[in-house]
Amino acid sequence: MEPAGGGFSEDQFREACAELRRPALPGASWELLLEALGISIYGLLDQQTGLYEYKVFGVLDNCLPDVLADVYMDLDYRKQWDQYVKELYEKECNGETVVYWQVKYPFPMSNRDYVYIRQRRDLDLDGKKIHVILAQSTPVPQVAERSGVVRVNQYKQSLAIESDGKKGSKVFMYYFDNPGGQIPSWLINWVAKSGVPNFLKDMGKACQNYLKKT
Repeated sequence: MEPAGGGFSEDQFREACAELRRPALPGASWELLLEALGISIYGLLDQQTGLYEYKVFGVLDNCLPDVLADVYMDLDYRKQWDQYVKELYEKECNGETVVYWQVKYPFPMSNRDYVYIRQRRDLDLDGKKIHVILAQSTPVPQVAERSGVVRVNQYKQSLAIESDGKKGSKVFMYYFDNPGGQIPSWLINWVAKSGVPNFLKDMGKACQNYLKKT
């Protein structure tokens, strides 16, 4: 199927919706890594790189789906609530909108930066509204690599959100990135495993403040 604009296909959006309703964790390859605060994190180990792909399922209480999707898309607001953001903005390149994102890493490691495309679609599935946001790294020669910053060329994220039937959001997230450099794979995996639920928790708090802001 042809991409539905922004480099993503209709099937990719539908797959994220399907995961939200029925997690696809075939065989014994996907392992449960963490279960806490209503969030379950599963990992699939890539033997070649030693890195995990992640799938996250859970509910964010008191965070309405529309607001959660808006918070995720609002880059200026993210600079206020995400302490790891060094730089974050959109840029037009060859008629396409890309995002530049630089992430603070602790000394002595170098910061990482990402150049990626993203797209949001609000879908109707069985009469229920589902917000789907897809993002993936893309090569953009106009956004040059910077001295002292490591460019992340392998990044992919999917987010699907619907109402939990109360005042919260049911969430599915897929996440993978390879930060490169000389960081040991065990450290990358440890940071990601703890960072993903913390990111969702911080985003939940940001939703509450977003309502006050608006």
